[in-house]
Amino acid sequence: MHISASLILAVSADIRNPGLIEPTRCETCKYFTRELSERLLETGIKKEILQTGHGLDRKKKEIKYATSELRLIESLEDICDAILEYNMHKERTGSLRFAKGESQTMETLKSLKERGVQVDLGIPDEMWDEPSAEITQMKKECESILENSEEHIEDWYFNHQETDIQDFICRQNVLGLDDQACLDEEWTGAELVHEEEVSPADEKHDEL
Repeated sequence: MHISASLILAVSADIRNPGLIEPTRCETCKYFTRELSERLLETGIKKEILQTGHGLDRKKKEIKYATSELRLIESLEDICDAILEYNMHKERTGSLRFAKGESQTMETLKSLKERGVQVDLGIPDEMWDEPSAEITQMKKECESILENSEEHIEDWYFNHQETDIQDFICRQNVLGLDDQACLDEEWTGAELVHEEEVSPADEKHDEL
């Protein structure tokens, strides 16, 4: 089966595009706080009671795990590694181009390859699923935010959990006067830059 060369070139160009659009600090903070929020939701269901203090002359104090420092420490552990689970979805706009799961572009390319079409991205096949330069950069920026915003994170956790985590950490502290527009971007399904579909009309009988 042979597919239109123009389709291959159009879809491949999206992956091979050398124009690197690095993640903004707003975008990194957005996904950092999203990951932290999800981890806290997961660990918040634990009903454990922790006991602090030791020795014969000291009375042990009981602390709920759900409000303990231990829960925060465990939730923050290796949190920036979770950024590597994201992929570039270049068919989406703004901060929404960062999302977990395979992009529509990559799904199309793999589908074409499975159908016997020769697809050359200029990199070995085994590297197709490696983190992109944008994702790698976002992980580094995440580590910077984590290192430099420890006090703000602890302040929110111990004193302001009734406040939205993204508003408190990103809007009020990390970003300051920087652009905050990305925080208001939410996926509705209508934010596609373009949409490539393979239809019978695209199939050709001429070899690529």
